[in-house]
Amino acid sequence: MFYSWGVGEQGQLFELRRVRGDTPELRGLEFIEVEAKTVINRVPGNYLPFRWTINPYRGCSHACVYCFARPTHVFLEMNAGHDFESRIVVKVNVAGVLRSQLARKGWRGEHIAMGTNTDPYQAAEGKYRLMPGVLRALIDFRNPFSILSKGTMMLRDLDLLLAASEVTDVHTSYSIGTVDEDAWRKTEPGTPHPLKRVEAVQRLNAAGIPCGVLMAPILPGISDSPAQLRATAAAAIEAGATHVSPMLLHLKPGVKEEFMGWLEREFPEKVSDYHARYERRAYARSADRAELDRKMRGVLADLTPPSRPAPARFGGRRRWMASDAPRHTIDAPRHGADASRNRVEAEQLGLL
Repeated sequence: MFYSWGVGEQGQLFELRRVRGDTPELRGLEFIEVEAKTVINRVPGNYLPFRWTINPYRGCSHACVYCFARPTHVFLEMNAGHDFESRIVVKVNVAGVLRSQLARKGWRGEHIAMGTNTDPYQAAEGKYRLMPGVLRALIDFRNPFSILSKGTMMLRDLDLLLAASEVTDVHTSYSIGTVDEDAWRKTEPGTPHPLKRVEAVQRLNAAGIPCGVLMAPILPGISDSPAQLRATAAAAIEAGATHVSPMLLHLKPGVKEEFMGWLEREFPEKVSDYHARYERRAYARSADRAELDRKMRGVLADLTPPSRPAPARFGGRRRWMASDAPRHTIDAPRHGADASRNRVEAEQLGLL
């Protein structure tokens, strides 16, 4: 353990307390404990169904090779590769600061999303247990919220989620890009098994907490075959997912470099194809999105019982009542770079 000094987002100095992982499941991780000044963050843009987020951690030991949040570590003078996966910033006072912010007269009780930039139920949560304090604060102030995660540790807080659902709106989603064993092991080495996540979806819905599935990202040539898509969608539907939303891979600067280095090691035969797809763009081509749309329509047509036909209108913007669940949505192609960027980021963050 040692101490150093860092600079906050507003230029203030604060003390960093660095702690090494001290149990087998945390071995190789370094935790950088900080005292946050604020924890409710405004989301830029006006195309999302919410404007505020909470991220108890920065960096993520799930180590997903495609993670769009990797470049956030660069602002902390760390790298988007190994540092992002192993040097986790912990906002140890998140619950207390959250209570102070929720109590302010200017706070209007708007929806708060969690899991938008780092997973709140990654391995660090087993050590620091920040989420129970966060949830209790949201319960006490009756503030609506949603959680996106790959961590089955969310089930630990099921009682708190149920208590929250009695006083406010609560939604959850699990990110399950594929249930293919080989693709999962290579792309998400630090995450729980996808079938464990499917089980968590089932348990949350059975308990009365709405939980959907984000099939993301779908990786061209790695996890996008009709058989792979069908297996993942079928597992989600069987688990009672309130929605199943597929999304193709996108590679922004800072992420693209890390991903392409990984691709050269694991799938060298696919490098040229990915260069063609993403060399001058961060988001999937309209033709690729249309192809995924076609595949998913075929998958869902096979999986949807005749008594509950697939919806004629597709797209992440449609709102369904709980009585309509499960919902199985496909993202209709849209035109223009801005529309594409807004749609993808809305899917990444919205999940509602």
